[in-house]
Amino acid sequence: MRIYFLGGGDVKKRECKGIYERAFREVCKRPKVLMLPWTTTSEEKRERYKKIIKEYFEDLGAEVRFAEASEPIEEIRRKVHTSDVIYLPGGKPDVLMNYARGKRLGELLKRFQGVIIGNSAGALVLCKECLITRDEEYSETVVIPGLGVVDFCVEVHYDPSKDEELKELSRDRKIYAIPERCALIFDGQEFETIGTIYLFYKGKKHIFGPAK
Repeated sequence: MRIYFLGGGDVKKRECKGIYERAFREVCKRPKVLMLPWTTTSEEKRERYKKIIKEYFEDLGAEVRFAEASEPIEEIRRKVHTSDVIYLPGGKPDVLMNYARGKRLGELLKRFQGVIIGNSAGALVLCKECLITRDEEYSETVVIPGLGVVDFCVEVHYDPSKDEELKELSRDRKIYAIPERCALIFDGQEFETIGTIYLFYKGKKHIFGPAK
């Protein structure tokens, strides 16, 4: 299993096209990508996300399928097992976590042998703890249990203005801060980076990965 943690980017403008292309190439020429559109409770937004991602990923050579949160766990498990890539999109991480817990998604992803791509909110929930820092959507920072696929945390849409808060949050956890259009790649043992990633640990900030 390899996990791509994306810091975010405009999907409509296809700002992370190169990252997705690289992730797909790791699997095969025409990977089966399963999207979990569980980051919103709005059916209108969900259908719009699905249309954008389907066109985007098909243009990159993928076969795109969807697992709806309304489907039985057995059907979601079948779709996961027959996919090459699992894609968790951006949106609201707490909404995604609510759906994911009900479907025991953490157990499924821990056993998955392909590539997992978590973009923004999708990256946050893969961690031991899901750090939802203050932004336009959330008035205060919230820490909730994540899926625990990895034992560290990530910060997405990283902005240096949050450094002091991240230093404080890092006193008892490792936080990898990922700017937009950048990615942290983890295979269970080793890391790779696309763009410059920062590590916050024990109250200090370090440059973790130089730009490539």
